[in-house]
Amino acid sequence: MKDNSSLRVILAVVFSFLFIVIYSHFFVKPQQDNSLESNVKNQKSAPDITHQDSKSISTQKKDYQESEIIATIESKAFEIQIDNLGRISQVYLKDKKYTTAPEIGFFDHFKVLFGMMEKPKALEKLPMLDPKLLRPLEMRFSNQEINTEAFKTSYTASDKKIIVDSASPKKLVLTQKLKNIEIEKILTFYENLQYDIQIEVSNPNEQYFITNGARPVTDKENYAFNGVILEKFDGKIEKIEDGDATEAKTFDKAKFLASVDRYYTTLFYSKEQKIDALVDGDFATKDPIPYIYAKSNLDFSGFIGPKDYQELKSINPVLVDVVEYGMMTFFAKPLFLLLEFLHQYLNNWGWAIIVLTFIVKIVLYPLSYKGMVSMQKLKDLAPKMKEIQEKYKGDPQKLQMHMMQLYKKHGANPMGGCFPLLIQIPIFYAIYRVLYNSVELKSAEFIFWIHDLSVMDPFFVLPILMGVSMYIQQVLTPNTFTDPIQAKVFRTLPVIFTVFLIFFPAGLVLYWTINNILSIFQQLSINRMLERKKQKEIQEHKKI
Repeated sequence: MKDNSSLRVILAVVFSFLFIVIYSHFFVKPQQDNSLESNVKNQKSAPDITHQDSKSISTQKKDYQESEIIATIESKAFEIQIDNLGRISQVYLKDKKYTTAPEIGFFDHFKVLFGMMEKPKALEKLPMLDPKLLRPLEMRFSNQEINTEAFKTSYTASDKKIIVDSASPKKLVLTQKLKNIEIEKILTFYENLQYDIQIEVSNPNEQYFITNGARPVTDKENYAFNGVILEKFDGKIEKIEDGDATEAKTFDKAKFLASVDRYYTTLFYSKEQKIDALVDGDFATKDPIPYIYAKSNLDFSGFIGPKDYQELKSINPVLVDVVEYGMMTFFAKPLFLLLEFLHQYLNNWGWAIIVLTFIVKIVLYPLSYKGMVSMQKLKDLAPKMKEIQEKYKGDPQKLQMHMMQLYKKHGANPMGGCFPLLIQIPIFYAIYRVLYNSVELKSAEFIFWIHDLSVMDPFFVLPILMGVSMYIQQVLTPNTFTDPIQAKVFRTLPVIFTVFLIFFPAGLVLYWTINNILSIFQQLSINRMLERKKQKEIQEHKKI
C-alpha cells in the first residue's frame, strides 16, 4: 500500500463532491415552457380512470374565451385574482421579504455605473403564477361535450372584492351553469394564503378533474427540484420532476398534491376526505400536470405561497413534507430544524449558521481528533515509508507487506485521515441543500454588505476568506506527500473551491468559512497536544 493512497481517496471524494454540488447548482435543466397552447397542439390517449374512452385530460382541445377578472381577494400580505373560468388567475405577494430588489454582484455595480444594465428595483407586489401555464382551480371533464361548453361559459361570483383579515376568513361562491350540469365552487380564504374548497355538482354522474395548477414561477434560479410532490395514503412521498412525466399515474387517497419550485408551492391537501390524484404528463415537455378527480361533491383545502416550514406546519402538519431537500432530505430536515431553533433565540440567520457550525464541529471532534492523530503518525513515519518504497519499488507484494507491518507496529492507519473528510462531505451537502432551498433565508441580512444569505456574496469577501482559511488549514495539517506533483495538486484545492463557490449562497460559504477557521484552531490545539506528548515520550525514553 503506497503512502499516497489516502491522497487518492481524498481527491476522489473531494472532486466527486464538487461535481455533485456544482452540477446540481449550475447544470440541472431549468423549467421548460408548459403552456396551455402547447397542450392544445398535442393529443394522446387518456389514462383509463373510469374504464371509458376519452382524450387525455391534459391535452383535450379547449376553446378558451378571453380571460376576465371577476373577483379579487386582498389582505395585507397578498392579492388573489379570480377569472371568469373560475380559476385563480394570479397571486401577488406583498411582503417586503419577497418584493425587495435582488442583490447584484460586484461587477454588476460597474455595469450599472456605466449604463450597461439597469439596477434591479423593488416591486410593489410579486406575481407568482405564469398566465400561460395551467392555473389553480381549473376544471375539466371526461365528457368532451361538457368540457367544451365549460370553457365557453363564464362563472359568476358572489362578490367582486373581498378583504381578508385576522378577524375571520371570508367566503366567495363561484357558479357556472351549463346545459346538463351546474357547478359551485365555494371558496373560503384565510389570511395565511390557505383556502378551503367545496365543489358541488348537480349531476354526480359526470367525472371531473380540478387542478392545483402548474408550479409557481417566481423564483428565477430554478436549479432545485421542480415538479410535483404528493404524499400517498401510506405516508410515502412520490416525486415527479419536470421532464420525467412520461405517462399518467393515479394515486388514490393521497394526503396532498403539490406543484413546487425552489421556494414556492401551489397545492391541494385533504382534510378528512382523502383526495384521489392524477398526475398526467405534457406530451411535448414531459412536465407533470396534476389534478384531483371525482364524480360527486368534494371538500378539501389549498394553499399558494412560500414553502415556509412553520407556516405549513401550522396549516396542517402533513404539509411539512412539501419542503424537501433532495436525496439528503432525511438528514437535511433535522439540520434545518436545529438551524431554525437557533434562529428563534439569535434572531439572525447568519449567527444561527455560525452557531450551527460550532455544534457540528463539537459533535465531530472525536472523529476529527482521531483523523488528525492518524495523519500525524503517518507524517512521523514518512521517512521510513520512503525507505521501504525505495527498497522494494520493484516488488509490489513485498512493498505492501512491509508497509502494513510498519503501520501495525506504530498503530498507524493510512486511511484514518480520510474518514473525518468522508463524514463531513454528506453533512456539508445536507447543509448546502438546506441553505439553498429554505425560503426562510430569503432576504435574510447578516452583516452590512450581505443583505440576503440565499444568494451570492456580492463582493466575494466570504469566498476569498474561505479560500484563505482553507489554505492555512492545509498548511497546518500533517501530510505524507512525497510526490511533489501530488502535493501541488492538493494545494490547488483552496483555489478550486474558491472559484466554484463564488456564486453559491452566502449562507453556505459562511458555514464553510467558519468551519475552516474552527478547524485551524482545532489543528493548532491538537498539534501542540501531540508535540507535548512526543516530547514527553522522548524524555521518558532518555531516562530509560
